[in-house]
Amino acid sequence: MNRVLKLLNQVDHILFGVKGILGVCKLVDMMIRKRDFDQYLYSALVLVVFLNHIDKTVTSSVSDVVDDEESISRFQHYLKINTAHPNPKYYEAADFIISQAKSLSLESQSIEFVQGKPLVLLKWPGKDSTLQSILLNSHTDVVPVEDTKWVHPPFDARVQNGNVYARGSQDMKCVGLQYLEAIRKLKHSGFKPLRDVYLSFVPDEEIGGHDGAAKFANSEVFDKMNVGIVLDEGLPSINDKYRVFYAERSPWWLLIKSTGAPGHGAKLYDNTALENLFKSIESIRRFRGAQFDLVKAGLMAEGEVVSVNMVALKAGTPSPTGFVMNLQPSEAEAAFDIRVPPTADQASLERRIAEEWAPTSRNMTFELGQFKQKVSAYDKFGQPVLTATDESNHWWSLLEGAITEANGKLENPEIFPASTDARYFRDRGLPAIGFSPMANTPILLHDHNEFLNKDEYLRGIEIYESIIKAYASFDDTKDSSKDEL
Repeated sequence: MNRVLKLLNQVDHILFGVKGILGVCKLVDMMIRKRDFDQYLYSALVLVVFLNHIDKTVTSSVSDVVDDEESISRFQHYLKINTAHPNPKYYEAADFIISQAKSLSLESQSIEFVQGKPLVLLKWPGKDSTLQSILLNSHTDVVPVEDTKWVHPPFDARVQNGNVYARGSQDMKCVGLQYLEAIRKLKHSGFKPLRDVYLSFVPDEEIGGHDGAAKFANSEVFDKMNVGIVLDEGLPSINDKYRVFYAERSPWWLLIKSTGAPGHGAKLYDNTALENLFKSIESIRRFRGAQFDLVKAGLMAEGEVVSVNMVALKAGTPSPTGFVMNLQPSEAEAAFDIRVPPTADQASLERRIAEEWAPTSRNMTFELGQFKQKVSAYDKFGQPVLTATDESNHWWSLLEGAITEANGKLENPEIFPASTDARYFRDRGLPAIGFSPMANTPILLHDHNEFLNKDEYLRGIEIYESIIKAYASFDDTKDSSKDEL
């Protein structure tokens, strides 16, 4: 609908121009008939000026339409590159990004911290490289798909009813291309950044980021960049306000094992492996329910509570036809995906696991490697891994101002309910903000029929244009103390 209104407005500009030309021509004709040559010359001058103005207006309007279509075409090109696991076409994606960088005269390099997994790093040099730089991060990989569950092939990037259907349209190829399109607009306007602006297109985010952002954030390459602020991915919003994230929950992937004496399937006795495990599962279920109730009641956001979900259950003695039905097993185990916000009492949670969920008194273990993965919610300096969202953080204030300047609206800042690459940069003590400008959009990350509306994509480019301009032109040296007397 927005694009239709835009086209109608452009047509109106053209009709207005035609009417104006006819009006001035009539005036010139009348002056000639009256032999009022002074007025004739004046009218002719008015006509020339008016024609020049109309030419620029019409040319600009047509150019905007062409630019929008080209932006969508580039977006579709990127989406068509199949970078789904387990065999992402990383090199094809890297070649495309580097070709776009060349078209914008940006510096580019491809870095492989792990062979076969290129990270593309672009640079838009600023006037003063001594100032802290800006990093715009995105990942090139996407999650697998079930082709038969999609209305359109997931890597065809087809458009239906103004929506671009493709895996990665929301998570997060949109953001990577919006960065580039915003820079394209800024360059076209003649804007020159004060600070260096970097763009990183990293691999492997969808499988943990260990070979991508993790190695990048702890590399000598990154140290030399002198980064001051990182922007990374966020989530869509179902209303007209953009969501923004200042922290994220850390994954604790827990494996609980229970042991007990085997016994006949008909015998009742205490402390079997499965009985002990189910006591733990029931305790975990009650904790999960209490946390979920806080979200349902609107007292806390999803990212502010500890989530626990059972993802695997293993027990039973195998037989050629399935399981031995008359034998109670001596071992059983269950796996849980736990997500812990940086605001949670982690010590209390660990005590709960040790005393209630996997107590040794019930022949249960979770220690000594029973955590499949445990990511700390504290950074290397022992502080909660979060980014300030008040006036103490000028990058946050600049973001708020830039979005308002672009006529956008922000929701209250949130803790991201899952994990992103932003955690690797926050772990170094850097501010990192999760933001994907997708308003009025259903949340379809990792879902079937993932799509993004074309107008929302183009609107996001305008939002990033405002943010990058604000960040890249910010001069914090102006507030430095005056020379001593």
